[in-house]
Amino acid sequence: MNLLERLSTETLLADGAMGTMLHARGIGFDKCFDELNLTNPSAVAEIHRAYIEAGAQLIITNTFGANRFKLGKHGLGERVAEINKASVDLAKRVVAASFKDVLVAGDVGPLGVRIAPFGRVQPEQARAAFAEQIEALAEAGADLIVIETFSDLYEIREAIKAAREVCDLPVVASVTFTRDDRTVLGDDPTKVARTLQEANVDVIGVNCSGGPAQLARILRQMVQTVPDGKFWVKPNAGWPEQVGGRIMYPADADYFGDYALSFREMGACIVGGCCGTTPRHIAAMRKALDSAPPIEQPQIHVLPQEEIAETAQEQPTQFAQKLTSGGFAISVEMDPPRGLSTHKLLAGASLLAEAGADVINVADSPMARMRMSAWAVCDVVQRKVGVETTLHFPTRGRNLLRVQGDLLAAHALGIRNVFVIMGDPTAIGDYPEAMDNYDLVPSGLIKLIKQGFNVGVDHSGTSIGQPTSFFVGAALNLCPPDIDREIKNLHRKVEAGTDFFITMPIYRAQDGPSLLESYEEKYGKLDKPVLAGILPLVSVRHANFLHNEVPGIFIPDETRQRIEEAGENGAKVGVEVAVELIDQIKAWAGGVYLMPQFHKFDMVAEIIEKCRGES
Repeated sequence: MNLLERLSTETLLADGAMGTMLHARGIGFDKCFDELNLTNPSAVAEIHRAYIEAGAQLIITNTFGANRFKLGKHGLGERVAEINKASVDLAKRVVAASFKDVLVAGDVGPLGVRIAPFGRVQPEQARAAFAEQIEALAEAGADLIVIETFSDLYEIREAIKAAREVCDLPVVASVTFTRDDRTVLGDDPTKVARTLQEANVDVIGVNCSGGPAQLARILRQMVQTVPDGKFWVKPNAGWPEQVGGRIMYPADADYFGDYALSFREMGACIVGGCCGTTPRHIAAMRKALDSAPPIEQPQIHVLPQEEIAETAQEQPTQFAQKLTSGGFAISVEMDPPRGLSTHKLLAGASLLAEAGADVINVADSPMARMRMSAWAVCDVVQRKVGVETTLHFPTRGRNLLRVQGDLLAAHALGIRNVFVIMGDPTAIGDYPEAMDNYDLVPSGLIKLIKQGFNVGVDHSGTSIGQPTSFFVGAALNLCPPDIDREIKNLHRKVEAGTDFFITMPIYRAQDGPSLLESYEEKYGKLDKPVLAGILPLVSVRHANFLHNEVPGIFIPDETRQRIEEAGENGAKVGVEVAVELIDQIKAWAGGVYLMPQFHKFDMVAEIIEKCRGES
């Protein structure tokens, strides 16, 4: 019974990683794994045998890099046919010795070079290289061809064409994705599934990428896109981490066993493992599949096209999920450094993250003073500290071209939370003569992002290729000099699509309900979360300055008196006041926006810990 006949009656279990297992035997990643079919066949055979004993019904040849381009880097470019045929022969001998009905798949990986239009290798050259390898695999007796771990749809199409030209074997074509559920070239799962379907492959695949949870998301979208297709899923054992100089994968065998059933129920007809997986993972999947009752046919509920497009969007940020689920979020503002050094900034961000901050807000040129680019700081904090950031995005000083270019740059760096503001006038800053023009007010920029970029078009209506997924905040003053004007601005921002609001600093819990009730009387209840601004007081001088000289800030007499009576312990009382206020505003606020004064990050960390109940 051939592959396609078997897939009509059962879910096949494929093997796990070859490279991981070879590396575990002391073979360095700088070596040519494919050459081992000739120089150390026993090592390869032992791995095939271990996977068959674990329950694999399909094993993949050790030929992932056995094409003329990759082999050429090791001086083996003229031995393509020899190495590929040797690998199939080796795998088939192991299968024969096992006395089990196991299929041998000829493995074909990317060429390791960019093809046109993103590289200098022409499509016909790529197709010829693939044909050379696939023909050797087919002639040696492979049962099927697996074209796997591709990220370029241009390249995988050439590999599929080559397979169809030189053999009549079943073809699996499998693509890998980055953390945002897109390929390296930005294609989403729905486009990948349609492309592979149009290329007339027998099985549509997804492999490598992250762990099982990510591939479950991707598989769901692919099945919805091609409901009558056959699907192959081989996830990594999670995202790799470097520990003590070694590459480690976190997902254990039992976790894979659980997902084997999930993949089958979602519509996968071949499941297995990729990087980081071992015979233990495959054995756990075998046990899970054997213990579950058979399913006749997965139930595919076809979504309307607009819902498929919505499903294809990447997952919301953790900050967005917390706010939209009714959680109480803690956000902290930090200023970019004036020079090149980010050491103090990262130390402060690490302290705040450890204390329990959900997100770090990075201001953009506060007080119109020259500082490092805010979106560069967001990138550094997210990469080195591992905490989400919110990018302050002022409209002042940016024309339409720069606004849109900066948004694309931020998204490319993995920044998804943005806080849209007008920005401080240059007249008060380091360069009062600097250009201060702008093309958009905050509500206009919010509309551009939410109703333009987030649906895949720019300000002119031209496609940007794929939608962005920004979670957008806007400013709110709970103590405005003109309440009617503030309410109108608030409603304008709501209608533009604002996801959340951040207020100026408040020192009275009743300030929130007062303005929100006025808004409700005119426009209905505000259904967007509000993060109340909390600016901790450090001394009576600080309190008096804010109260008397900063527009929009009102500090009650009793609060200033408490700080004054505390004397040298003013900062300690400032922490107490902030914690008390945060406790009071939880009735109406979705979170707090803490603003450290004079870089007192330890003070804010103490406030966070007290609010989290950790001290």
